[in-house]
Amino acid sequence: MELVRRLFVAAAILAISAGLYLMSRGTGEPYGLPHLVDGRRPPESGKLAPKLDVTNLDLMRRMSDDFATLAEKIMPCVVSINTQTERPRVMLDPLYGFVAGAEVMPGQGSGVIISNDGLIITNYHVVQNVALRSVITQDRTRYDTVRIVNFDAERDVALLKIDSTKHDFPALRFANSDQARVGQIVFAAGNPFGLGGSLTQGIINARDRQLSESTLDFFQTDAVINPGNSGGPLVDLNGEVVGINTLIFYRGDEKVRAWQGIGLAIPSNDVKNWVDAVLAKQRSQAQADAAAGLAVLGRGYLGIEVRSEPIPINPLAWDGANIGAYVTDIDPNSPAAVAGLQAGDVITRFQGMAFRSPRDLLLVIRTQPVGSQVKLDFIRGQKVMEVNAKLQSRPDMQMPESSPSPAPTSPAPTQK
Repeated sequence: MELVRRLFVAAAILAISAGLYLMSRGTGEPYGLPHLVDGRRPPESGKLAPKLDVTNLDLMRRMSDDFATLAEKIMPCVVSINTQTERPRVMLDPLYGFVAGAEVMPGQGSGVIISNDGLIITNYHVVQNVALRSVITQDRTRYDTVRIVNFDAERDVALLKIDSTKHDFPALRFANSDQARVGQIVFAAGNPFGLGGSLTQGIINARDRQLSESTLDFFQTDAVINPGNSGGPLVDLNGEVVGINTLIFYRGDEKVRAWQGIGLAIPSNDVKNWVDAVLAKQRSQAQADAAAGLAVLGRGYLGIEVRSEPIPINPLAWDGANIGAYVTDIDPNSPAAVAGLQAGDVITRFQGMAFRSPRDLLLVIRTQPVGSQVKLDFIRGQKVMEVNAKLQSRPDMQMPESSPSPAPTSPAPTQK
């Protein structure tokens, strides 16, 4: 009986001691053997702090709202570029003999508007050897008349212009990329996989990345970039363009070119300096033409007539770039005649770019500024050749009081 009483008293004392110990520690997570094994010290006296204080989320909420506001500023300035690539096909026609044709393949890219009158920066590889189809803005407005102002293959940049009477396009400014820092937050905007306006967020991982086949430096970013993002802007927290997305780094399967954590962008200073030089040269040329008495305003004029029917050519000479435009007649006093083009030539490229049809060639010529120097690739007989021509104003657009200076002579066509 005495033994039972003693055991009862010992158990009561142990229970009271455990209760007092737990009360002294508060209501936090109990300290146990696993904590001791992990080398964690028992908590100090007093209540443990709660795991999450919802008031600490205010900073994250403000950051989220700021990111959303920034996206609303960026996305209206980003465009989707839809293109067509034409795969060569030669057929034997009973009437025309060998006929050149093409299978049309769609493509996508991105661009950023940099001026209120519709100047767009994109990658050269987006518009290289393709027929420019259309540019679609964030509000789903489609512009089918877009001309290539200039391009630089080494920099992989091209300057486009939406031919429109609109002068209030939303536009982004260039940042000073020399001040970009590793670790700063950036956003990549574009048209991945042709899905339309998309925005991803990341940081600049490295500066001065250099590819083995290039002497130019790139920014490296982990903002998600996929096929279709090429030509889109890399934007900083100020809403300014710090780079132009251009490449995806990939390894392994050549057919898998999706994002693998590393994207490359052309620093904005490289792009801005090139754009400024192009626009300065255009202004200088326009002033020179005006001083020479040329009607600077108006549609460009080459002086050719083309046929839209199938083209009978030697398939061995055809470069397969596009359908081509068969020249049926030339104005003897036109830039085409001065450059050395002849009836029977088949024009295959304009300014190094393919076109969808002979009609599209005429349309793009008319959108070029008067006085522009343009390059034409063409086939004559079994030879692939090229010429440079200087566009004049159309005869029906020249001012009566002007006295145009004689058309400059151009070198004879050269064989490519």
